Amino acid sequence: MNNKEIDFVGQVVSGDVAGILIREKNVGKNIELGDLLIIDEDDNNSVILKVFNLSFGSQISPSNMELAAGLSLEGMGDEIDFYESNLRNYTLANAKAIIKITKEGIKIPKVLPKFFSKIRYATKEDLQFISKPPEDPVYLGNIRSGSKVLDDVPVYLNGNDFFTHHVLIPATTGRGKSNLVKTMLWSVLKLGKFGVLVLDAHDEYYGRHELGLKDHQNAKEKLRYYSSDAPVGSNTLLINIRTIAPEHFEGIVNFTEAQKQAIWLFSNTFRENWIERIVLSDVGEFEGLVQDTTLAVLQRKLRTSLGIYQKDGEIICDNPVFSLQGGESTLDGITGHLQDGKIVIIDTSKLADQTELLIGSMIASKVFYRYRASKGKGQLIDNCPISIIIEEAPRVLSNDQLQEAGENIYSTIAREGRKFKVGLIAITQLTSLIPKIILSNLNTKIILGNEMSTERRSIIDCAAQDLSEEDKTIGSLDKGEAIVSSVFTKFAIPIYTPLFEDIARRESKKDNKDDYELKLD
Repeated sequence: MNNKEIDFVGQVVSGDVAGILIREKNVGKNIELGDLLIIDEDDNNSVILKVFNLSFGSQISPSNMELAAGLSLEGMGDEIDFYESNLRNYTLANAKAIIKITKEGIKIPKVLPKFFSKIRYATKEDLQFISKPPEDPVYLGNIRSGSKVLDDVPVYLNGNDFFTHHVLIPATTGRGKSNLVKTMLWSVLKLGKFGVLVLDAHDEYYGRHELGLKDHQNAKEKLRYYSSDAPVGSNTLLINIRTIAPEHFEGIVNFTEAQKQAIWLFSNTFRENWIERIVLSDVGEFEGLVQDTTLAVLQRKLRTSLGIYQKDGEIICDNPVFSLQGGESTLDGITGHLQDGKIVIIDTSKLADQTELLIGSMIASKVFYRYRASKGKGQLIDNCPISIIIEEAPRVLSNDQLQEAGENIYSTIAREGRKFKVGLIAITQLTSLIPKIILSNLNTKIILGNEMSTERRSIIDCAAQDLSEEDKTIGSLDKGEAIVSSVFTKFAIPIYTPLFEDIARRESKKDNKDDYELKLD
């Protein structure tokens, strides 16, 4: 590149391997936190730097600067006009070298740039090594340099890697989590090769009353929606009580050892009717086997989690999801859809937390143990990867929950699911509550903005790349902005995810145009 054609924005003045200090050029536009910058070493080699801090620099002493400001503020003289002010007052940027681009490929920088190396903004040409995977690309967004989005540089991850190796999405409210997930799933619907279970606590993905995943061209074939008040064309969420097993409650409902023993006693004795027998049992009926207090507590907990109780010797169920009549095949149907590479959205917006988690546990258990059995038979290669999206993940993955209620199917998948092509996408505002051993298994982190310093530190500590200097950057991320840190990326990639509605409208128009042209042909 000819230097006369380059718009340089700064120059290296000092630093070390932890951070390069750059003096900004006064060109009418400012270097931003998170900017991607380039040092061209020669025609074949360049280094990408990322800005992690900004500060003021001046050749005027602080005491004189303070005096000048005081004189101006107090009206004790004319407006201050420094001689050669652009040379005397300036901005300094701290940046870290993250990638070296050579003709042999991408390398980790191991030497310092030369003194007075000139700096320019990264362009799409510099980032061509961030290429679209040849197979199963899942779209996350476009490369971002500070607040500037490079629309011509989309960021994808290979779907098989993404969905089988677990994902963490740390996101505070209002930073674009739902938009990111919808955009990802829209991309997955194009592929039709991955099963994804979505426990939708806010009923925001399907799009019952607005633009949503239902509007994708492949939705009829590759999307299934379950709700207790299902609209026309979708599926009623109805689960038969007799399909619930004791293990589905593990780590979801806090049972004492005595209560667990009683549950297994009823299960072994009455088989699929064990819940009914607990609900209908009277005090003293199982004297010597189950204490009356234990039985009473079990009945109360089943009423809370399932909405089931007895009245006048009959079982009453006031939970719209659970029933003794029908719903025998619902779990098998959902599992089958997932195995067929469909996205299954479960509307849990009208359900209590415990009910939502129980339903998720039932489905996840069925998927996990079915896939584990397939591996034992040597048939796992024929199964498509399945991922389970769980919001507010600390409800089942926090240290406290795991200690109080014990391990659950979600923690089991986080530890072992990769071996069986079952992945987990954990969404949380409170990363610090999740054990480090689980965080270490979530190989991809899509980090959205977070104002809480303790949470940022937890995120940084478990990232796939060194993000030790990214604290301020993560705190400053605006809605839609994120950092992708993954074992499958060359470096921690800053992205911006466009509005889902814009993507859906644009692609729907394109699909309609293509259909029209096909009809004309």
